[in-house]
Amino acid sequence: MEVRHIGSGHTETEVRALVVLARQKLHENQLPLLPTLVAQSFASELRLRRSYSKLLWEVLAEQYERLGFGGLNDADFERLCLARLVEPTSKLDSLRVLADLGLFGLTKNRLYRCLQRVVALNYRSALAEFCFRYVAKQGLTLVLYDVTTLYFEAHEEDDYRQSGMSKERRLEPQIVVGLLVNQAGFPLDIQSFTGKKAETKTILPVLGAFKQKHALTDVTVVADAAMLSAANLEALAQAGYSYIVGSRLQKIPYDIAEYQKTAELMNNQIIVTELSDRRVIYQYREKRAALDRRNIEKQILKAEKILAGKAPATKAKFLNLKTKEKALNQTLIAKARALAGIKGYVTNLKAPPELIIRHYHQLYQVEASFRMAKSDLKARPIFHRKQDAIEAHLTLVFAALALGRHLEALTGVSLKQLVKQLRPIRTGVVALGNQEYLAEPEIPEDIHSLLAKLRSGH
Repeated sequence: MEVRHIGSGHTETEVRALVVLARQKLHENQLPLLPTLVAQSFASELRLRRSYSKLLWEVLAEQYERLGFGGLNDADFERLCLARLVEPTSKLDSLRVLADLGLFGLTKNRLYRCLQRVVALNYRSALAEFCFRYVAKQGLTLVLYDVTTLYFEAHEEDDYRQSGMSKERRLEPQIVVGLLVNQAGFPLDIQSFTGKKAETKTILPVLGAFKQKHALTDVTVVADAAMLSAANLEALAQAGYSYIVGSRLQKIPYDIAEYQKTAELMNNQIIVTELSDRRVIYQYREKRAALDRRNIEKQILKAEKILAGKAPATKAKFLNLKTKEKALNQTLIAKARALAGIKGYVTNLKAPPELIIRHYHQLYQVEASFRMAKSDLKARPIFHRKQDAIEAHLTLVFAALALGRHLEALTGVSLKQLVKQLRPIRTGVVALGNQEYLAEPEIPEDIHSLLAKLRSGH
């Protein structure tokens, strides 16, 4: 026999309402024989005090713990992290988002003290460790690295926020951010650099710190052509990494040129050049070639318009400005056409070329993580001025990014769609006289299946 307390009534109306609620609880798993008319009986007495997205909060908090982030033992940081997942906004406006989730008590002063703790206690290092432990359970043999730039709503530079080569073609001061993820795009580490830092100079500090911290021995790193330099490849090999790096084709490779003398490249054809300590794998794809050829023709047309005086004399790829009279650079055009559709990959990994190419194409996972960080989590623009505040902001985004990618992997739906589905399912607080009662929401069947995926963990 189970005894459950429903509430206390001080008037006849309240007592009658509690009796009805008790009967509903008694038969909550049974279908009613006749329609319940409780709402009609007490409509004038019941008041909805407030409603909030309790289910959404519980789902996010459960997965936060599953990743091990509860090990930080900081409820304020957890609230800021989950609020950013629900509705990315300013730190202060997060208080409004938390109130909509039914959470109160995080004040402006507590918020700022939390951000100070993030840097002082090096939360990022702890979060990176939690992320690594989570990924290591599934096995880690491939890591992907890329960089992006984040700009500031400011006009003056300092030693950290500097103008440089912007991926977003912005003129404002910026910082360079390096992100390391696993093969599925789950973040493993994030570091920031001054705005003028060259991309090629970022990969070794990030990978060096990662390898030293986790004592890794057999990991392959994948990066795009922006990271390619002889010094980087040598340093990666000396550090014990296998690598797959995109290759910029500045000239027609010898093996490609020799083949093209007697035959045309076929779709998906692969040609391998063996070097002393690495291989360069070239692949031709007809789809890529068609796109390259269209772009070549556009560049030629632009150059011809300049020559004909139909367009202003600006820089054009195939326009030769070194001669006395401007003319099309036919040598450069021929080279571009010969390279159309060809992509190069440099590696020291002893594996089939098809596998090397497939691993390289996993780089889209880093791009997907950057898109989530920038768009869904609103990592940019950054309004903080001091470096510690900026680092705290990046740490918060890093934690939210890990949780967001984890949620997407579990459910198969985007983070934005997940929040959109769960946020409207609201728990109500109903007042009857001086008493308050929780009114639990009715959960649709499709949401039950979504919750099952989350709870199963796969």
